[in-house]
Amino acid sequence: MNDFLATLDLHPDTTNWVLQAFVVVFLALLIDFVQKRVLARVYRRAEETDNLWDDALVGALRRPLTLLIWVVGITFAAEIVGSKTDVELLNAVRPIRDIGVIAAIAWFLIRLVRRIESNVIASHAQDEKPYDRTTVDAIGKLTRVSVLITAGLVMLQTLGFSISGVLAFGGIGGIAIGFAAKDLLANFFGGLMIYLDRPFAVGDWIRSPDRDIEGTVEEIGWRLTRIRSFDKRPIYVPNATFTSIAVVNPSRMTNRRIYETIGLRYDDIGVMDAVVQDVRAMLVAHPEIDTTQTMIVNFNQFGASSIDFFVYTFTKTTQWVRYHEIKHDVLLKISDIIANHGAEIAFPTSTLHVPEGIEVHEVPTEPQPAPGGD
Repeated sequence: MNDFLATLDLHPDTTNWVLQAFVVVFLALLIDFVQKRVLARVYRRAEETDNLWDDALVGALRRPLTLLIWVVGITFAAEIVGSKTDVELLNAVRPIRDIGVIAAIAWFLIRLVRRIESNVIASHAQDEKPYDRTTVDAIGKLTRVSVLITAGLVMLQTLGFSISGVLAFGGIGGIAIGFAAKDLLANFFGGLMIYLDRPFAVGDWIRSPDRDIEGTVEEIGWRLTRIRSFDKRPIYVPNATFTSIAVVNPSRMTNRRIYETIGLRYDDIGVMDAVVQDVRAMLVAHPEIDTTQTMIVNFNQFGASSIDFFVYTFTKTTQWVRYHEIKHDVLLKISDIIANHGAEIAFPTSTLHVPEGIEVHEVPTEPQPAPGGD
């Protein structure tokens, strides 16, 4: 290196600081190369463990550490150059280094929070453990916002700005922004209320009787909630909407209800009681019917063309597909019970009563002439 600088015919002092700057940059390159190799090997080992924190910590550290090494290395080399030259621009190296270090630390913390959040979700999904996805998302978002705000304030303090003055200005500006963006703030606080009250969570099936909203919640943001309707179309609902409408959450029901009215013919009135008793016994013995819930099987009314009894009971499952399979089985068993008693399920019929009766008279027909006659 000295021979190369000698060929440039530079002043000895110039050769000295150029060599120092080169050594600093080379060391930054070497340290970055070594840390990448070491952290890559450590990360592979951490992925093999069941701990959620080690791989998140190492994975979050890799790229911010590269940024930190180069920020410190380049700014240190720039300070060496600046101490030997009169370039005014190099006087800003120190605050740039401070901001770079703060940015690297904030980047590391944000990546760490995001990786821990992803690991928690993946772990519970793999083990099928119950957890509140909404709470995980809320804590992750709040933590990342807190890191960004803190990093911004520390950067301003590093640059010589008074944080108290900034906060006071922010309070005054916040009032003006509040008037200008009241809808945005309403959606923000609506999202905050969803996180606190938790009327629904990600993955829940919800619907509103007040609005044409029904589907599965996919994401709860700070401004919008994305719902996937059953025809697979996304519905984007501002969070402020949920503060003024009723929301039904069928995903949190404890049971599903079977409520059916079945009609028999009027000719089968004699076996109605026996049919009702057998249907009730069938429901009590059914393994998928929750007998701890209300169960009613009773003759209900004299209909226009049938005598009706109704079935009111609850299944143990809340799954939509499984519920219909159970209901299918229950209705077929009811049909078999009715048939076993010699009865039939009624369908709409009409009977015409003629008080005087109907007389049928035969109308004589005249003889037809023979073919070919006169």
